[in-house]
Amino acid sequence: MRVFVTGATGFIGTAIVQELINAGHQVLGLARSDASAQKLIAAGAEVHRGDLEDLDSLRSGAAQTDGVIHAGFIHDFTRFAEVCGVDKIAIETIGEVLAGTDRPFIVTSGTALVSPGQLATEDIKPPVNPGWPRASEQTGDLAGAASVRLSPSVHGDEDKHGFIPILVNIAKEKGFSAYIGEGLNRWNAVHRLDAAHLFRLALENAEPGTRYHASAEEAITVKSIAEAIGKQLDLPVKSITPEAAAEHFGWFAHMAAIDCPSSSKWTQAHLNWQPTHATLLTDIENGVYTK
Repeated sequence: MRVFVTGATGFIGTAIVQELINAGHQVLGLARSDASAQKLIAAGAEVHRGDLEDLDSLRSGAAQTDGVIHAGFIHDFTRFAEVCGVDKIAIETIGEVLAGTDRPFIVTSGTALVSPGQLATEDIKPPVNPGWPRASEQTGDLAGAASVRLSPSVHGDEDKHGFIPILVNIAKEKGFSAYIGEGLNRWNAVHRLDAAHLFRLALENAEPGTRYHASAEEAITVKSIAEAIGKQLDLPVKSITPEAAAEHFGWFAHMAAIDCPSSSKWTQAHLNWQPTHATLLTDIENGVYTK
């Protein structure tokens, strides 16, 4: 299969590209710079110049391939609503090209807001949240796509901009690693190589409207994450009150407080997806985030 991949040179995208190539697929990767193009060539992929706001490049990339994995997103939280709009239009544009065909389309979503406080499962469709403008999954449904819901922590080597690096940088800045209250709120997690494997399986078995959960670990307390970070940085670990969270974590306070366990039992059974790589705490303890 010849696959068009957006976000092909990102932290997760690079792993998806290699997973696809290793499985015998051809990859056409979206690249907006010479550096990204060279990265794709080195990986054995073809280069398609453009970006998520260049709709003609998205149309032509989708038109000349057998399927699409949309893993691209502009991670600029200073203009979050705007980049969510870019994402929505990109999905709609690709979907228009694939409409009426049997070519698979995979979009990227998340597990964190599916059912906060309860175990998220693949059959749950979260309600529209006016305070959360990203609508990749809902837009993907209308475009005939399947969704891979990523864990809040997709971890592994080369993770520079994910949630764990954010917590590490805050701990360095504040001089201690913190959790809120008792720290018993839970995240789920997945290694990026396991996530990439799931994207390939989802592409090869895609059913429009289906949700797949890239959560290798259902529930890890934020306290245990804070403790592992503190140990690696040789910093104290402290509980802070909910009232102090906004000042300590800034814009990240909501994610530091969220309770979002997530099951992938159906995904594992349906796709025979079996995560095999390091756990989140193992990566932290092995110094992946403090090298």
